[in-house]
Amino acid sequence: MLQGKHGNLLEMRKISKSFAGIPALREADFSVRGGEIHALLGANGAGKSTLMKILSGAYTPDGGSILLDGKPLAIRTPADAKARGIQCVYQEVDTALVPELSVAENIWLDRMASGAGRRWLRWSKICAEAEAVLRQLDARIPVRRKISELTLSEKQLVLIARCLAEQAKFIIFDEPTAPLSLEEAEHLFKVMERLKRSGVGCIFISHRLPEIFRMCDRITVMRDGRRVLSAGREETSERDVVFHMLGKTFEQEFPKLEADRGELLLEVNGLGDGGKVRDATFRLHRGEIVGIVGVVGAGKTELSRLLFGADPAARGTVRLRGQGVKFREPADAVKAGIVLVPEERRKQGILVAEPVRVNLGLAILGKLSRFGFLRRGAEAVNAREAVERLGIKTASIQQPAGLLSGGNQQKVAIGKWLSTDADIFLFDEPTKGVDIGAKSDIFRIIGQLARQGKGIVYLSCEFSEIMGIADRIYVMCDGRLIREFRRPEATEEQLLYYASAGQEALA
Repeated sequence: MLQGKHGNLLEMRKISKSFAGIPALREADFSVRGGEIHALLGANGAGKSTLMKILSGAYTPDGGSILLDGKPLAIRTPADAKARGIQCVYQEVDTALVPELSVAENIWLDRMASGAGRRWLRWSKICAEAEAVLRQLDARIPVRRKISELTLSEKQLVLIARCLAEQAKFIIFDEPTAPLSLEEAEHLFKVMERLKRSGVGCIFISHRLPEIFRMCDRITVMRDGRRVLSAGREETSERDVVFHMLGKTFEQEFPKLEADRGELLLEVNGLGDGGKVRDATFRLHRGEIVGIVGVVGAGKTELSRLLFGADPAARGTVRLRGQGVKFREPADAVKAGIVLVPEERRKQGILVAEPVRVNLGLAILGKLSRFGFLRRGAEAVNAREAVERLGIKTASIQQPAGLLSGGNQQKVAIGKWLSTDADIFLFDEPTKGVDIGAKSDIFRIIGQLARQGKGIVYLSCEFSEIMGIADRIYVMCDGRLIREFRRPEATEEQLLYYASAGQEALA
């Protein structure tokens, strides 16, 4: 195997790992060279997270070996991995940073925590060195600012700077673009290219295949705990990668379920919040999936919050089943039959510390109670039925929801509404940070809801998803719905054009 620009070759050979006797990894192989970006892909449960946790020292393998330039490495703890130049940049950046400390302090946090130089701290030197590291990333962040004052993208750059400060040879990027805007993602890609040119090996985990084929030199796909594909970017295709991830074609995995279009459910006219949403007008029928597509910052989330009563409307009207409605709070919307699956599922969609059982019963506590007392048996039956119906992968209904994978957390966020009498489901970025297997399940659930006569509003920045699932599509730009397409009429090029502030039809 060819070695990287700086001679570093990190290999994982025949790695096995089981939990409670159930295999998670089955003699899995993976390698990354210095000076390359290598994608690691797989559906939920494929084993990629377990493999990377072994590489970063969070888990110890049951079998197999890890080698650096052909020499065995003993990695039993995260400290072992960091000492050998293996670092991680996770999607949940706030879990790895101390908000009340400065940028410089967070960059040098590992060094200070280990005691290196603790007796003779020179803050001027620490700040100067932090500035030097940030310059390598072309990141203009004041090093004396508190982390709590930074944007998400800036926090991510601080984490990458910490990796460089610790002389990382290999960096694992776990879904780094999921929470970023298009502009922020572009900056991250430039940073990754800089790291690659400097000889750092980057492992890139993402569910966005266009990013993978743009950025990565090699692609490895896992399924059922094994490596099933490893190829250069030019040697494979998106369709081939999807087939290896799923064991079936994209069309087989993401079928469009046809539903009968019924009565008019929702009429929105001139709705605005005085800021992000301006003059939103659209209609929704029973059995219909209306897609609202736009880039990050277009106002999609704010529109969903207005419709759900989470924020007050400054102007416009909403008519539900022909009757005008005004919601002072989400409870009013739920009572009227409108529910929301929000973008920030961990903050607004589920109670991360509570069991799956509790989360799935939150919206129907009245039905599960008698004389003011919760019937635990009824709650458990409801949870088990939802777990089976939605295919939620959990150790038990007692498992805290926050410990589930992103896709299974999203199924819980959806599942809590399914036993209500809701007629309208609002989905805000429902597949954000979700693997392709769980994405298929979510598409199936939404399609089944439409077949039951529910009205679906699907808000997303994923243009291909909108084209695949929606019956009608509205393009949102700068808070306005500026163009409507019927499904057969839309092309991804047209949607992107109007979402990027294009106002005239394409030639």
